[in-house]
Parts: sequence; structure tokens; C-alpha cells
Amino acid sequence: MNRVNEKFTLGKLKHKFLAQLLSNIEINDNRVIMGSKIGEDAAVIDIPGPNYLVAKTDPITFATNKIGYYAVIVNVNDLVCTGAKPKWFQSTILLPEKLTTSRMINKIFKNIHDTCKSMDITVVGGHTEITPGLERPIVIGSLIGEVPKNKLVLTSGAKPEDALILTKGIFIEGTSIIGREKEKELLNHELGHEFIKRCQDYLFNPGICVFEEALLANNHFKIKSMHDPTEGGLYTGVAEMTIASNTGVEIEEGRIKILPESEILSKIFSLNPYNTISSGSLLIAVNQEDSFGLIDLLRRNKISAEQIGKFTPKDKGLLVKKEDGKKEPLRYSETDEITKIF
Repeated sequence: MNRVNEKFTLGKLKHKFLAQLLSNIEINDNRVIMGSKIGEDAAVIDIPGPNYLVAKTDPITFATNKIGYYAVIVNVNDLVCTGAKPKWFQSTILLPEKLTTSRMINKIFKNIHDTCKSMDITVVGGHTEITPGLERPIVIGSLIGEVPKNKLVLTSGAKPEDALILTKGIFIEGTSIIGREKEKELLNHELGHEFIKRCQDYLFNPGICVFEEALLANNHFKIKSMHDPTEGGLYTGVAEMTIASNTGVEIEEGRIKILPESEILSKIFSLNPYNTISSGSLLIAVNQEDSFGLIDLLRRNKISAEQIGKFTPKDKGLLVKKEDGKKEPLRYSETDEITKIF
């Protein structure tokens, strides 16, 4: 039982506390195929015809540079993890009283519009205001899409012995955020403008969007589960998959790709890269016999991919196999490592 007036840290609510909150939510509409559940990042609603309606909402609270782009992409990522194609976007834009200019507002609107247009998403509405007490802008996105009923993917679909595949690598979004929000500090470490530019470019290369790889995978294989590891990084994302699917997992740490700039930043700021915000990474569960085919498909489409482990029965727990062969408990936190530097 939670203590009265328990204090909380930055980031996601603890899973146990959140599970208690969600257990009190009653869904009295039998058209809701998937509602609020840990690990399931989008709601699924039955509508007449061959498709389900999929709905998602998510905020951007750390980044300020290109915040409109971030707001669209983080919602796209969670939605395409269900196999859905994103269609309609709206946003609530909260702006700081003392820092807001017309230029800032125009940039956010343009970011949102241009990003949606590039993925054939229609902006259908929203709300914008100057909000007291804010130190930076906050954008909360809401996205609706559609998925054929026979192609719906739920995080809860992973089963023991399924392969777990990771695309691109980890700490991608975190690297971009640090490059864009901590440029002066990086210059003080004498890393140079070229290094900082590479970090900033992680937003697009390898990129924080998983639109292409999620839909590519689901179009060609029977995908059991997909998940986009955001706050809390890779290990929190893996843990959320196991919570949703009621399984255990064994990860091979040596197979996890950490890109060069990300590794340098993790050392400079004393961040655990496995627990740092990782939009741009995609976790995919498939039957073991489909693993090599899916990895080959992704690589042929210039998307880095590697099997980093497998799902196990729940009683096996969450384990990480270190490079020396020893197995340790997978440690994760709902509080992202990047909060240490904000």
C-alpha cells in the first residue's frame, strides 16, 4: 500500500502505483479493445468496417529545440507500434509567460505542420495558451490512426521463446536532446562543434522516428509485440513489455548497440545508457524462426537491427547476461537518467 502524501521524482510514475490507479478505471464500452494498461501505449477502439481506431497522447517536457517535431514523432512511434497508420493529429501548446515570442510560436506551429505533412498526417485542431509558472514550452500531442483488424499488434502479445529484436541502437533521443539543450556545457568539455552537430543530428540520423521500421516489419511478418522505449530507456521499455505480456526476459548486453556519441555523452554526464530516453529504438518480438528473416529485411532497408535476447517464462525473471557470461537482474527505473542534468 502506498504511503499517504508519498513524494515522487521526475518522470513516469512508478509502475506499481500506476497499476493501482489504472485498476480503478472502469471501461463500460465493449468497443474498447485495449484501454489503459502498463506497456500498452495506445488505446484501440472497434469501429464498423475492416479497421480499428487507435488513439495516442504524449507530451514533450524536456526538449525545447524543434519541440513540434518531437511532439509529433513520439506520438507516431507509439501508434505505429500497434501496426496502425497515423492519420489525424492535434496538440495542446503551453507557452511560458516571460519567454514566449511570436517567432517561438511560429516555429512550433511550422514544426508540427511540416512533420505531419511529411507522413501524410492531417492536423485537425488543438489549443494554444500562455501558461503561468512554466520555464519552457510544453507540447502535448494527440494522434489517431487506423489498423486493419487482422494486423493489430499489442505489447502484450510476446510469449516465452519469442526473439527480442532491437533496431538502430539506444540513447538516440537522449543524445539529440543533450546536443541541442546542453551545447555550452559540451563546448566546455572541448568536444568541438562537429561533435555537437553530430549529436544534434541524431534527431534525424539515425533518427528518433520508428515509422518506417514498424510498418515495414508488420507488413511482412507476424509481429507478436512492438514497443518504443522512451523515458527510462531500453531496460524500462523491455520491462514494460514483460509486464504487459506476463513474461520474463533474458537480454544479452553485448548485443546492444551504443552509438559512439551516445557512449561519450554517457561518460561525461555519468548517465547509464541503458536507462536513458531512447525514442528511435524499436523493440520487436517475433517467433524465433522469423528473427533472422526480419533482421535481414530491416538491414536490406538500411535499418540496423540485432536480436538482443529472448522472452522467457515469468518465473525466470528479468535477466541481463553480461559479456563475461554472468547473469544479473535487469535493473530499470521509471525515472529517466536524463533528468539528472535538467
